[in-house]
Amino acid sequence: MRLDVLTIFPEYLDPLRHALLGKAIEEGRLEVGVHDLRAWATDGHKSVDSAPAGGGPGMVMKPQVWGPALDDVASGAASAPALESALPHLDRARHDELAGVAERRYAGREEDTGLPLLLVPTPAGRPFTQEDARAWSREEHIVFACGRYEGIDQRVLADASRRYRVREVSIGDYVLIGGEVAVLVIAEAVVRLIPGVLGNRRSHEEDSFSDGLLEGPCYTKPRVWRDLEIPEVLLSGNHARVDRWRREQSLLRTLEVRPELLDGAELSEADLAFLAERGWPGA
Repeated sequence: MRLDVLTIFPEYLDPLRHALLGKAIEEGRLEVGVHDLRAWATDGHKSVDSAPAGGGPGMVMKPQVWGPALDDVASGAASAPALESALPHLDRARHDELAGVAERRYAGREEDTGLPLLLVPTPAGRPFTQEDARAWSREEHIVFACGRYEGIDQRVLADASRRYRVREVSIGDYVLIGGEVAVLVIAEAVVRLIPGVLGNRRSHEEDSFSDGLLEGPCYTKPRVWRDLEIPEVLLSGNHARVDRWRREQSLLRTLEVRPELLDGAELSEADLAFLAERGWPGA
């Protein structure tokens, strides 16, 4: 997968070089180019914004800067050195890789038109979901446009639709200073699902939202810590009991934190009985 990010703060994207994303870069599964939008500004001040048409507060990012930048990224004419991993660690195998875990690719959701995917983080966009992350993990080329100020002139997105599949996307019902943080969130959610990035495919198959529910609590050694014990069932050696306990904890957390998710989840008779005992009206 190739990621290109257009931003006026290239250094903000340095986290893409770290941890699993850095390892994906080392292994050749991921290539990242970060482009300084000001390289396409034409005036002496390298300005990228102007006053909003019709008046009002703030500034709007200019189409005459964004247009050529997106043109060049789409055509491959934009030059930016590919990011390198911050801390090379190809010589360190993870425990789950030693077992020879098979790679698994998710099914795509969008028709393959041959055009790159342009993601524009904005509070006005469609909410980003785990389903999006799974679908976009199959993409070959994703471009991110990081808006600032009051946003990007809407004509930029209309024009870009001739060269990209344009998606305006929101990571939550709040407003950030710019799109860079949202890019980091989306990139990490997507890249971790590329086959082989996570050594153990169960690490993402059992994530929150993967089956419509929130993931339950997890524990590790020691057995007792500050007078708090690991639940006995996890030490029982009975895998069926452990699996059922984990399912019930997932149901319970979802009921307490995000009960609306239960309406769309696939629930067994045992799940419904468990939820009914705890007062869920949908059971």
